[in-house]
Amino acid sequence: QVQLVESGGGLVQAGGSLRLSCAASGSIFSINVMGWYRQAPGKQREKVAAITNSGSTNYADSVKGRFTISRDNAKNTVYLQMNSLKPEDTAVYYCNGLALPTMYWGQGTQVTVSS
Repeated sequence: QVQLVESGGGLVQAGGSLRLSCAASGSIFSINVMGWYRQAPGKQREKVAAITNSGSTNYADSVKGRFTISRDNAKNTVYLQMNSLKPEDTAVYYCNGLALPTMYWGQGTQVTVSS
């Protein structure tokens, strides 16, 4: 079992920045990929960014150049640095851990960007 706990969400004005954190515990050795997803009201959950154990990253086109995913293995924590935030970035952000064949989810943290 893997437990994921997000933090760092909040309210920010357009153009501002936030950093989300996801602390992992439990059988973290089994995790292959860590990622961030988001879900806006009335929309499907979408993948925002992911990082593999080797450090390879990928991003949704909508956040490329603005968001950066990183990890601190010593702290078992993954971060999502979000810059130049837009109102359309408003959503609940979920941390995800893939330990094949299982996907683990955090409880989510709200990010609200005001115009």
